Amino acid sequence: MTTNEDSTSYPSRKISWRGATLLLVIGVICIASTLRMPLTVVGPIISFIREDLGISNVLAGFLTTIPLLAFAIISPFAPVVARKLGLELTLFLSTILLALGIVLRSLGTTSLLVFGTMLIGVAIAFGNVLIPGLLKLKFPYHVGLLMAFFTMSMNLTAGLGAGISYPIAQSSLGWQGALAIALILVVLTILIWIPQLKFNKPEPTVKKTKERSPLWKSPVTWAVTGAMGLQSLLFYTTAAWIPEIYISQGLAADRAGWMFSIMQFSQVPMALAVPIIASKMTSQRPLVLMFTAFYLIGFVGVVMEWTSLGVLWMILLGLAGGASFALAMMFFTLRTRTAFEAADLSGFAQSLGYLFAAIGPILFGYLHDLFGGWNIAGWLFVVVAVILFLCSFRASKDEYVH
Repeated sequence: MTTNEDSTSYPSRKISWRGATLLLVIGVICIASTLRMPLTVVGPIISFIREDLGISNVLAGFLTTIPLLAFAIISPFAPVVARKLGLELTLFLSTILLALGIVLRSLGTTSLLVFGTMLIGVAIAFGNVLIPGLLKLKFPYHVGLLMAFFTMSMNLTAGLGAGISYPIAQSSLGWQGALAIALILVVLTILIWIPQLKFNKPEPTVKKTKERSPLWKSPVTWAVTGAMGLQSLLFYTTAAWIPEIYISQGLAADRAGWMFSIMQFSQVPMALAVPIIASKMTSQRPLVLMFTAFYLIGFVGVVMEWTSLGVLWMILLGLAGGASFALAMMFFTLRTRTAFEAADLSGFAQSLGYLFAAIGPILFGYLHDLFGGWNIAGWLFVVVAVILFLCSFRASKDEYVH
């Protein structure tokens, strides 16, 4: 990887929306479209998978947890691999690995379901970690705008996946076809990313000029890590269980799937606006107060089983999720000075953050089985939202990791 000053392409105070620059932007948007859809298709069809393969709620929740564990393990190594192979080539190979994982997961056996899900998690980890550094490298003066495009595309396709997976699972394609649907976007991304390989630089061009303090010694690092991990825990746990929670409250399964899809689509306005707004603010604490209020109102509405207002709760949770995720991603660039630091902070925070988030789906499934319902697990959403507020509020202070 290179720093902003040594990039050989694209860093300019004015974006030229044509040629190689436009192709890179499209490529980034396409990569974003593949980073959540392979995961959000699972939640609405978890009952199909569970009944067909005869697995428990705990193992079903583990299908959502496996990618998080992969994120935790792989994230610290993603910047290292990118420096060895080149940033563009690393992203290209990870997308091919993602395609392979989707194919294997869709073949209809428990072992391949688990193994394919592991490959999917490994592949997505690279995109999660490397894209913030790529944007800081290529577009140092427009990180907020490009991050907005990135998070918007991620949330749009995540919502699409959640909405269409149940109807596909009901069709002749079955749940296997529903899991495979994301392959269309992945193959398209592979083709569109090929031109970026000519910019690939396997060897690092910049050496560190001075010894830096370890990331873990900075309070900012831990605040950013907490923000990343807790918002991820909320996202992946709702992805795994919100449809099931609504089914238990009397909604039809297809409608429950679309309720989660509404939540995903509601993330889009915040995913688009928050990175741009945050990049212009000295402190992002007003944004933290806003999304915390949305989280608390939405989760209380779900837990209290005010199902007649379910669409409202999903919209509020979507707005909160879009804002908290976009802000967590922006922290990687806002709290660092260079692309090198952004990639390192991204790898550190996503590794520990996703390791913590991995607890969510399994814990919620366990609490459901233990208490025979979703009430206790539902109130845990509220507790997590409060702790997320504390971490994000600290991470919003105007200072760098070193």
